[in-house]
Amino acid sequence: MKARPIRAALSAAMLISASLLPLPAAQAAEPAEVQVGLLAPMSGLYARPGQVMRMGAEMAVADINKAGGIQALGGAKLKLVVIDSGDSTEKAKSAAQRMVADFPGLVAGTGAYLSSFTLAVTEVTERARLPMLTLSYSDQITNRGFKYIFQTSATAGKQADIALPTILDLAEQASGKRPVTVAIVTDNTAASLSSVKAMKDGLLDKYGLKLVVDETFTPPLSDASSLIQQVRSRRPDLVFFLPTVISDAKLILEKMNEMNVRIPLISFGIAIAEPDVLNTVSPQLLNGVMSAVANWGAKGQEGLIERMRVEYKEPWMTQNAISTYGDMWIIKAALEKAGKADREAVAQAMRALDEGKSPYFPGGELKFDEAGHRVGAGLTVIQWQDGVPVTVFPQDLALAKPIWPGK
Repeated sequence: MKARPIRAALSAAMLISASLLPLPAAQAAEPAEVQVGLLAPMSGLYARPGQVMRMGAEMAVADINKAGGIQALGGAKLKLVVIDSGDSTEKAKSAAQRMVADFPGLVAGTGAYLSSFTLAVTEVTERARLPMLTLSYSDQITNRGFKYIFQTSATAGKQADIALPTILDLAEQASGKRPVTVAIVTDNTAASLSSVKAMKDGLLDKYGLKLVVDETFTPPLSDASSLIQQVRSRRPDLVFFLPTVISDAKLILEKMNEMNVRIPLISFGIAIAEPDVLNTVSPQLLNGVMSAVANWGAKGQEGLIERMRVEYKEPWMTQNAISTYGDMWIIKAALEKAGKADREAVAQAMRALDEGKSPYFPGGELKFDEAGHRVGAGLTVIQWQDGVPVTVFPQDLALAKPIWPGK
């Protein structure tokens, strides 16, 4: 009869001992996911660029997680939270307010495509002390004394200063004549106006250029006739045209073709180089058109470009995809440096980053100055050649040699 209590006591002791042993690896708790945000237009007029930004972010998050996640956090995986900014400044600001309210666990984010959206969004994220990366161009973004905004692209004013001498040298080498007169045809979005301001405030004079046509419009355009009539009557050597909506770029090109205006076009931004342009504009009409952009699929990124083609059916990799891809790696680097999933710690880590040259951004380093500019940020010049906009500058990233329109 005494054997039963003894056996029961032994069984209880064994259970207690077993509970003190470490769990097998298969049963160990997984590190918590780390939320990172993408705030960009997923609906409305600017949905296409926003959706491409999502593609780049998804690819990077998948690559980071596949490579072991955040090592400093025990291999924690990134979780992408996508918020639709809509297609207006008011909607973008409202979306940012929802983002910080609904996702308090976010440690960092990227967005918001148009500079006007980014300016509104970062008013909200700055108050929430949420570090935000952006490819938006406007000089105003990092000129407000904010501490939680990080601009990976060269600002619009800086891009114009980099691009102008490059384009003028190319024109002289190819045609034997240096351009003297220029036209500006621009929409009134923040990034476009920043580029135009830089040119008018000294860059045109600096490079000996005379402005003979100066036209600004509100997107979307319904008719480009009066704009192109001005260009045709003045016959400038170059036309700087800065649309941010694909339909506007299409309308301008078609009107130039209709009016037989054969003047080299130099753009700033990606509207002219979106794949959708080919739905209505022929490759022949686009051939030779250039654009200065903050980033583009380039030499060394052929694998990513191919993945975009295979996984997402995208014919090439625009700045929206490659920059947002790179942003996720910046957030990873900041998390590794911070050692914890805390937005203030991540912001401090971003300010202290010094990672050397980045494989995902042209020029400069993965390092930010006190204002939040990426140090030494450059740009790429792309050109339509045989139905594809390819990187032609800088030389170390070029996938093709540039041609001068008409030559």
